[in-house]
Amino acid sequence: MSRIPTEKHEFSVDMTCEGCSNAVSRVLNKLGGVEFDIDLPNKKVCINSEHSVDILLETLEKTGKAVSYLGPK
Repeated sequence: MSRIPTEKHEFSVDMTCEGCSNAVSRVLNKLGGVEFDIDLPNKKVCINSEHSVDILLETLEKTGKAVSYLGPK
């Protein structure tokens, strides 16, 4: 089984609680095709995906939180 080449991207998301990180998980799982780690204390989300940065940003913004792209990981 061949894997789709994926890239790791790091985003800053203004998460303050477990509910915030759950919202991030929800929108990313709905998007599909992603593996991600949420670092709540540092307000960072690291996403491994074949989706473009624009799509990932747009998806994270659906949480209503302030989001910014920190760069490739």
